[in-house]
Amino acid sequence: MTTTAPKKSPNIVAIVIVTVAVAINLVIAKLMATWSYSWFPPQASTASSYVDDLFALETGIGSFIFFGCTGVMGWVMLFNRAGKYDESDGAPIEGNTKLEITWTVIPLLLVFAIAFYSMKVNDTLNALGPKQKYAVGADTRELIKADPMAQVGPVQVIARQWSWEFIYPNGVRSSELHLPIDQRVNLQLQSEDVIHSLYVPAFRLKQDIIPGSIISYSLTPTKEGRFRLRDAMFSGAYMSVNQSNVIVESDEAFSNWLTRTAQRALQPGLDPGRALYDRRIARGDKGWATVPPAPPPMVNDPGDPSIPHDA
Repeated sequence: MTTTAPKKSPNIVAIVIVTVAVAINLVIAKLMATWSYSWFPPQASTASSYVDDLFALETGIGSFIFFGCTGVMGWVMLFNRAGKYDESDGAPIEGNTKLEITWTVIPLLLVFAIAFYSMKVNDTLNALGPKQKYAVGADTRELIKADPMAQVGPVQVIARQWSWEFIYPNGVRSSELHLPIDQRVNLQLQSEDVIHSLYVPAFRLKQDIIPGSIISYSLTPTKEGRFRLRDAMFSGAYMSVNQSNVIVESDEAFSNWLTRTAQRALQPGLDPGRALYDRRIARGDKGWATVPPAPPPMVNDPGDPSIPHDA
């Protein structure tokens, strides 16, 4: 005669505790995802909302996993730790197949979900701001047709150690980038020396600029204001000061600026690294090896770095 072990009744208290903990964790994760939107500058381009939504999703999932893991660790340390003088080994508990399958399948599904959503966002961004790479010296007609849907441009963006120069279709040159609101603009990025990176946080835009190439990139600004443009690639000693502004204005204000600026004579543009280099030379040219800043670009409008930017 065989006997069967009595069935264990479910631990109701444990189920309630786990359910409440998961619910609280979900609320915290949702709050973290919502709060993540406030960590960024204002959304100022058509791409911004898609990037922020993706980041919020990743923040929510990451927060749920982080607080879930640390919560379990805290519970164990508070309620399941060994006694003060207990130096014995733990019980030789064998693996739980169901649990192992669960914690393998769930992360796998989460990774696939993030990957598919990321690809969807990337496809959307490619439609909003298509990118194409050309060799320096490419046919001018090809460059003009790089983005037939662009309403403004092409605007040449020239990066140097350490300054920015912007050249508009009518020949106007400036040290700050002026753009009309709600119009698709085609930028053509090129470097005259090393790798630079055009980074406008308010646009959620970061595009590396490779020497020997012209990179056609399009974007649509959606918010008027003065937004910071930074060089996000380490390009030498003074790359941190290689900053300028992107000024988004109404179509009328943009057209008036182009007309007025075209009548101004060329003058030296912004050269933010020059003062630091001159100070270095005055102190005996000590420190790590660096290169002298390139001469400032000759522009019609050097801009005004004293005006505070919005983001």
